[in-house]
Amino acid sequence: MRPAHVYANVSDEQYHQLVTALHQQWRVATRAVMILLSASGMPAAEIAVLLHYDPATVRRWIARHGLEGLDGLPDRPRSGRPRIGSPGIGERIRRLLATPKAWTTARIYQGLGRPAMSLRTLHRRIREQAVWRRPRLIAKGDPDHDTICQQIRDQVAALPTGSVVLAEDETHLDLIARIRACWMPRDLRHKVLTPGTNQRRTLHGAVNLLTGAWHHHVSVYNVSVVFCYFLEQLLAVYPDAPVVAVICDNGTTHHSGITRRWLADNPRLKLVPGARYSPQDNPVERMWATLKHHLANTAPATMADRIRQAHAFFHHRTPAQNLTTAAPWTSPWLPEGYGQDHWAGA
Repeated sequence: MRPAHVYANVSDEQYHQLVTALHQQWRVATRAVMILLSASGMPAAEIAVLLHYDPATVRRWIARHGLEGLDGLPDRPRSGRPRIGSPGIGERIRRLLATPKAWTTARIYQGLGRPAMSLRTLHRRIREQAVWRRPRLIAKGDPDHDTICQQIRDQVAALPTGSVVLAEDETHLDLIARIRACWMPRDLRHKVLTPGTNQRRTLHGAVNLLTGAWHHHVSVYNVSVVFCYFLEQLLAVYPDAPVVAVICDNGTTHHSGITRRWLADNPRLKLVPGARYSPQDNPVERMWATLKHHLANTAPATMADRIRQAHAFFHHRTPAQNLTTAAPWTSPWLPEGYGQDHWAGA
């Protein structure tokens, strides 16, 4: 009976330690493995990928073995001074950076106990272990998140046949440009003009979670009256749907007295609040991210031009593109198999 296959199960940290050992204390044995793999017919490029070396390095050791044999594999005497810093400084840097903080080279230098090296040398050691990037900001979440999402799924599943389910959210359009990193020529740094005084407009948006149809409205202020007007527009778009369910966050305009009175006069629209502090649940947030990436690094002269940019962005998108961007199937709001009984209203 053939024995079962056995595979190594190592963590990312253990994998990093193994690769580091192959490049440090066991590097001579690694060079011997290069020769054996080459003798068995494996190309230098594949050996380089397997052992985490450059293909030119693999070819160099194969050539040196061909000229000198095993005596050519150990390191040759070097005239330079030893590498500054203890062998374990890389691991100390990784442990230090595991805790979120505004780490700079100077702060890492202090956190390591001021090692006997210059800040420039320490900077090179840091680059071997870390990258310079922005942290990711995450919402704290609602302690009742799972319960609320289950209630939303139950409400969506209980809607009558032909009902429409929309996800709604608001964002801001600023005249001042949003700056994003991008490619540009090495000898040129783009300059984006600021308007001097910023102007802001509120953008209400809703996406049909079944068809990908997009609806939006631009207003000067984010107030309850404007929110109710946007809900009227949604009702007008779906006149034959028995219920238009709008899932939204817990903004103040969504549960104000004006909004509650409007909902009482328009029972065909059902407002469903989501979990607090959970923007990742809302598919419209991904639409906003795509819009702002599209508008980034542009500086229109007037607020009207900025609004026209937003209108043009949504006008040239198809429902299929909206569904791909919003990805409603990833939201915890929808029950399994949603869409089978709601095509008539959509």
